[in-house]
Amino acid sequence: MTNLREVILEILLEINEEGEYSHIAIRRALDKLQYLPRQERAFLTRVCEGTTEYRLQIDYIINQFSSVKVEKMKPVIRNILRSAVYQMRWMDSVPDSAVCNEAVKLAQKKGFYNLKGFVNGVLRNIMRSKNQLKFPGKEQLPEYLSVVYSMPRWLVERWLEQYGAEVTEKMLADFLKERPTTVRCRQYMINQEVAIRSMEEQGVHVERAPYLDYAYYISGYDYLPAVESFFLGRIQPQDVSSMLVGEAADPEEGSYCIDLCAAPGGKSLHLADKLKGTGRVEARDVSQYKVELIRENIERSGLENIYARRKDALVMDPADREVADLVLADVPCSGYGVIGHKTDIKYKMTPQKEADLVMLQRRILHNAAQCVRPGGTLIYSTCTVNPRENEENVRWFLENYPYQAESLDSRLPQELHSETTARGWLQLIPGVHKCDGFFLARLKRKKDE
Repeated sequence: MTNLREVILEILLEINEEGEYSHIAIRRALDKLQYLPRQERAFLTRVCEGTTEYRLQIDYIINQFSSVKVEKMKPVIRNILRSAVYQMRWMDSVPDSAVCNEAVKLAQKKGFYNLKGFVNGVLRNIMRSKNQLKFPGKEQLPEYLSVVYSMPRWLVERWLEQYGAEVTEKMLADFLKERPTTVRCRQYMINQEVAIRSMEEQGVHVERAPYLDYAYYISGYDYLPAVESFFLGRIQPQDVSSMLVGEAADPEEGSYCIDLCAAPGGKSLHLADKLKGTGRVEARDVSQYKVELIRENIERSGLENIYARRKDALVMDPADREVADLVLADVPCSGYGVIGHKTDIKYKMTPQKEADLVMLQRRILHNAAQCVRPGGTLIYSTCTVNPRENEENVRWFLENYPYQAESLDSRLPQELHSETTARGWLQLIPGVHKCDGFFLARLKRKKDE
């Protein structure tokens, strides 16, 4: 019989002590536990995701009631306490007393018999006081936002400086919202109504997503590969912000398109769909494992004008010089715009890693610039809200390469039009816009004189 709380502990140890990405650790566990009832799989997912998401606030709470600070505890003990506090504070499916008892049993089972009294004492104290917990006041704004929204203080301070208090708090609140899966419904050779009806007949809840008439939210399913419209290639998981890249690219039929950093392939598949069976899309990635993921998605889609290959965007192949009508450089980035999906990004990023990413992005842009034919188009995109990786990179690029920014207004929904879209780029902010944080720019290569 599977002990769910023991599995949860192992996942949290992978994430918090071994540095594994939360979505990878959780997915790996769920793939092994497909025999579990849907309710138990959902419980496991929620506790692991929630404990990771609220880790900073949870540690702040534990430190108020423990004589030993969280960072000084044994890894097993601190992660048992974290998951228990999450269940007591944010879930009501299990009584607090039962959560406490299960945590004590788990500590004992893991060989910490001498610490079961400590675990019991900390959790009982929190249980008695959980409605009178004290947090920093709003007059200490950076600390308040950091603890309440469980975001590292250095990031909060950065965003307060860049975006101000109102936008920063909207963004932080949005990261903590539960969100359904967003999917793109295929347009070429697919009847959208059939795809939606099929999902609804399987008990999947479907509703329109903002901005695009082929974007939908889906929820109420257990396992996406079991959804008929998914395995028949009618839908592709993809956030609306990512779909807007395809709108900004707006490829002409017959175009040769290169996606330099394509995994898992959603944007490449969108381009292929927009080409309506014409042209050619080459989806590249440096990792063979990721190339295989792209190929799986291509095979499921049934599209024949797209293929995947392993190729390093940092290495310029002379054969690629000036061959593409359209190049998409969706570069590796800090990922701040998708913290709502990939919580542990906020714990892994540092200012030095950011600086390294900017240099990496510019190296990729240097190669991307050479792949585009004169008169062709380069789309630059990231899933972050960091100006250094976004508009500052675009300004640097335009100063050093024979390109000009091209207005996005004729290609994007009117409600997204702004002063910057008229100049050729768009910054999407979680909580301000109805999608993930994202940046995209359309850059046109000047024709030879």
